[in-house]
Amino acid sequence: MTDPKVKRVLMSVTDKTGIVEFARALTEEFGCEVISTGGTAKVIAEAGVPVTPIDDVTQFPEMMDGRVKTLHPRVHGGLLAKRDNASHMAQAAEHGIEMIDMVVVNLYAFEKTVASGADFGTCIENIDIGGPSMLRSAAKNFESVAVVTRPETYDAVLDEMRANGGATLRDTRAKLALDVFRTTSAYDGAIAAWMGEQLEGAEPFPASRALRITKKQDLRYGENPHQSAAFYTRDDYAGAEHSLAHATQHQGKEMSYNNYLDVDAAWAAVREYENPACVIVKHLTPCGVCEDADLVAAYKRAHECDPVSAYGGVMAFNRPVNDDVVTAVFENKQFVECIIAPEFSQAALEMYAAKPNARLLSTGGVNPAGGEVEYRSVEGGLLVQDSDAVAEAADAADWTVPTDRKPTEEEMAELVFAWKACKSVKSNAILIAKDHASVGAGGGQPNRVNSARIAVEQAGEKAKGAVAASDAFFPFRDGFDVLAGAGVTAVVQPGGSIRDEEVIAAANEQGVAMVFTGHRHFRH
Repeated sequence: MTDPKVKRVLMSVTDKTGIVEFARALTEEFGCEVISTGGTAKVIAEAGVPVTPIDDVTQFPEMMDGRVKTLHPRVHGGLLAKRDNASHMAQAAEHGIEMIDMVVVNLYAFEKTVASGADFGTCIENIDIGGPSMLRSAAKNFESVAVVTRPETYDAVLDEMRANGGATLRDTRAKLALDVFRTTSAYDGAIAAWMGEQLEGAEPFPASRALRITKKQDLRYGENPHQSAAFYTRDDYAGAEHSLAHATQHQGKEMSYNNYLDVDAAWAAVREYENPACVIVKHLTPCGVCEDADLVAAYKRAHECDPVSAYGGVMAFNRPVNDDVVTAVFENKQFVECIIAPEFSQAALEMYAAKPNARLLSTGGVNPAGGEVEYRSVEGGLLVQDSDAVAEAADAADWTVPTDRKPTEEEMAELVFAWKACKSVKSNAILIAKDHASVGAGGGQPNRVNSARIAVEQAGEKAKGAVAASDAFFPFRDGFDVLAGAGVTAVVQPGGSIRDEEVIAAANEQGVAMVFTGHRHFRH
């Protein structure tokens, strides 16, 4: 079958960007008849472009407040008829059905209506019926019909018609049809998710869930060069505004698979703090965390925790990065893979232009920690959970102190900082902190005592007079004894072990204050 020339076009769009120019080119350059519905027809006609109202085609008025206008055999017959099928064409002729060669449709803005806080009835009225029906009919018959859903494709479609005597090519029509089915699938998924919330309540884990994701980029490779990879954004993510997935990259090479993982870990960690903070991550592990009234000081002290590991890592800031911060990074001669922050000053961007390989990402703001659903894949399935956050730190006054010695006010503030930082270290996690900066961390070990030994070794003399956090309870006193032996004066942990009394007794023996939070923060 030869590629058909476009002679009749049906237009019905919510997004009217470029529709007048598209209609004018079709009529003036190719002699097409443009058929259109209500609001779209009005816009086209007011621009002086000839347009045939849809009810002239159907011989039936638009009715029921526009609910019924294109659901008619003279529309769908003109879209679905196989042009090389004599029987189809004979039936069309018998019933006065003329062929439609192109459909230009985009759908009612259902998701925007929901996001606006509209009431139930308004949302129902913004469920498009005729639009998806026309799109599906045209896409099913892509051998004969071109279907266009996005204003950004108008120019390319016109260029192809100009190059082919007014015809579209089969490969193009097939790709446009695929886009239609992806679009209608996502649209129906959004409606189903919203309807489920309305009728079943905001169930965090419904019986079925449609994940709507869009590929943002192909990646050079995955964790290792022999693994292929890509990055997708979640179209249903409520916190997209200030998220990593929607951050603006100002410079640097494309993000890699491992870059995304590390930056995500750093960004999740730094968002725990209300005061200016810096988190440096290497291989998904925080190697420096600091909270300070001054962002430059926060960076310097985070870097001091482990300068060796910080080299080649990624950094996150919860405040805009200015030239003073960049100067401090340059003075440390620190090579940085990526930096993520709410903003970068113009001076900071100009300074980093001298290091074009460094990736700079701005989010435009900082979402609160937690509050979303996260997914992790296993073979043949997905694990789904609420994202973790140290929400209980806001009520630290409710934490219990089972030891004879109570933490001082300064120690308690330090323990809150350490507890937030420890959450981002791989389990089993031990973190030692001093003056609101991490000085030693051990994590990812099969047993907690080894994590404590690693943290103490890294902290060295700084462990004396410091505090420590353990992401889960001590199953034995040995891990605690390592910390106390290094000079730690206070420890925060969830509590809840069958050997809590043994650990409490060890703390009392050594004059160490211990705080129970009642919350665990494993990070596997």
